[in-house]
Amino acid sequence: MVLLFGGTTEGRKAAEVLDQGDAIYYYSTKTGEQELTLHHGERIDGAMDDAAMAAFCHAHDIRLLIDAAHPFASELHQTVARVARQLSLPAIRYERIFPDRDPSLTWIDDYADIPRDIHSLLATTGVQSIGRLKALEQQGMRVVYRILRRASSVSLAHRQGATDNQLVFYDQESPLPASVASSFDAILMKESGESGGFAAKVAAARAYGLRVVVLKRPAMPDGFHCVNGPYGLRRMVERLLPAFYPLKSGLTTGTCATAAAVAATLRLLRGEMPAEVPVLLPNGETISVHVGFAGDYAYCIKDAGDDPDVTDGLEIRATVFCGEHGATVSHAEHGATVSHGFSRQSKENRMKPCKTEAINNEKACRTEAEIAICGGEGVGRFTLPGFDYPPGEAAINKVPRQMIRQNLRAILSSRGTPFPSLRVTISVPYGEVVAQKTFNPRLGIEGGISIIGVSGIVMPYSEEAFLESIHKCMEVAKASGTRWVVINSGAKSERFVRSRYPFLPRQAFVEYGNYIGPTLLMAHELGFSAVTLGVMLGKAVKLAAGHLDTHSRRATMDKHFVSQMLREAGCPDDMSQITLARELWDVLSEPQRQAFARVVVSHCEEHCRPLLPKSSLTILLIDDEGRIYG
Repeated sequence: MVLLFGGTTEGRKAAEVLDQGDAIYYYSTKTGEQELTLHHGERIDGAMDDAAMAAFCHAHDIRLLIDAAHPFASELHQTVARVARQLSLPAIRYERIFPDRDPSLTWIDDYADIPRDIHSLLATTGVQSIGRLKALEQQGMRVVYRILRRASSVSLAHRQGATDNQLVFYDQESPLPASVASSFDAILMKESGESGGFAAKVAAARAYGLRVVVLKRPAMPDGFHCVNGPYGLRRMVERLLPAFYPLKSGLTTGTCATAAAVAATLRLLRGEMPAEVPVLLPNGETISVHVGFAGDYAYCIKDAGDDPDVTDGLEIRATVFCGEHGATVSHAEHGATVSHGFSRQSKENRMKPCKTEAINNEKACRTEAEIAICGGEGVGRFTLPGFDYPPGEAAINKVPRQMIRQNLRAILSSRGTPFPSLRVTISVPYGEVVAQKTFNPRLGIEGGISIIGVSGIVMPYSEEAFLESIHKCMEVAKASGTRWVVINSGAKSERFVRSRYPFLPRQAFVEYGNYIGPTLLMAHELGFSAVTLGVMLGKAVKLAAGHLDTHSRRATMDKHFVSQMLREAGCPDDMSQITLARELWDVLSEPQRQAFARVVVSHCEEHCRPLLPKSSLTILLIDDEGRIYG
């Protein structure tokens, strides 16, 4: 069991992460006023001291504590840490993401440090801070308190001595309406992080010329495993309580390449060789990733978790060189060869940032600012248009490139002094062999795997990853010049349908798996003028019933509806002996098959045509022998 302390945005996100499993957990808040829906969680309310928390953990067999409470809930943080030590339980702190502290703001460690030269102060530090600020009023400072508009908050404010004319309320108008800000010299706020809208509040205060005084967040007690986002929380729960989730998450090749590049850069610049490195993900959170070192490179082993992925276990390598070491690029026939010089060279010959100049229609790398990213052994090359980068570029997609640059720039900026340009080469031993088992040959990516990933994390059996691959296939189809795309459930149906359209390029045939609806929407968004949908009977009867996602987890054959379609076609409608839809082909005569197929296709069209308002649609129903009805 897991005991989660919430009541915040992080608490809600943490509950969503725990709900990805199927185990029961407990969600605890102090007041019970937060509104949220829990799928597997049981809610408990009320403050707990050490004894009460320990007793609850014993009574409910708690194996893991998660503290996702407000950063300033110091008493709760200390209690969780003490109970975790007492009961030898692991504890996770789900922290907020905090921007760097702006030195132009006035930072204080305690309310007693508020500057006394302020004449009028708008305090936004919460209703419980009112009692600690009353001393300022006694010293002649005008203080007004901005609080939540709820009865419990107003009552507590009054009990601490605040009058009605000292209270203003939060609303949805803006972080700081002009009507509130205009009569103050300064504003007092907590270091509340991104989810607390800190940056917006500071910007609004500055717009009105207010002095901004910020109460620093208190330090967390020792003993917590800290995360600052949902992916990191999921991975930490998987590590500390492996049985909680039935399936384990993994890392994208983009995250692995970034981790390897971070490790190689840390060794190059600082001489450090850590076992784990921090990787900033696209959503702003940071996770720790295991890395290793060998020769002149660092590496990260691709971990797909429980997602079926042929790249699982591959070694993703990164070699990093800087201008002082004089790296050179040799443009081979396919732009894939990168050679590195180690000797000191003249200033003119030292490495400069690669330019995006075409040489024989090939490019060895692409550069933004000071970091060049190149593809080495086992990383494929684009040979067709339709990708983020033109033919000849290494198949390192846009988001992984952005991740690598953002993470390495953070290392460079921490030096405090300018540093020469970096060249990062990503390579994957055996990548060319493994790529033959991926979509890459169909997409026109040759020579290796792709370095991909939008979120940086692979969720087991991830819809996001599969839909991303479908979308990329659709983009490549569009870039091939065809206005007609043929979508199929898999290789078998495609093989049967392709003979009908020998004039279409290979890229015009796209597999949708189970995602018929999303794939049709992609076709509409990309502007295809004609779409052919090839479908076999098992998926067709689900689609005919209105299931645009035909996965067995979401849709099963509705025998009553199939009987209805058989009656519409004038066929025998006895389904008592039918287990699988394809068995119908064996019990129907050829004329009955024709009639039944027409009915099934018409029902499928009823649900599919609205998704393609500007395209023609042809639906082909295919039997197990490859006969096509439509």
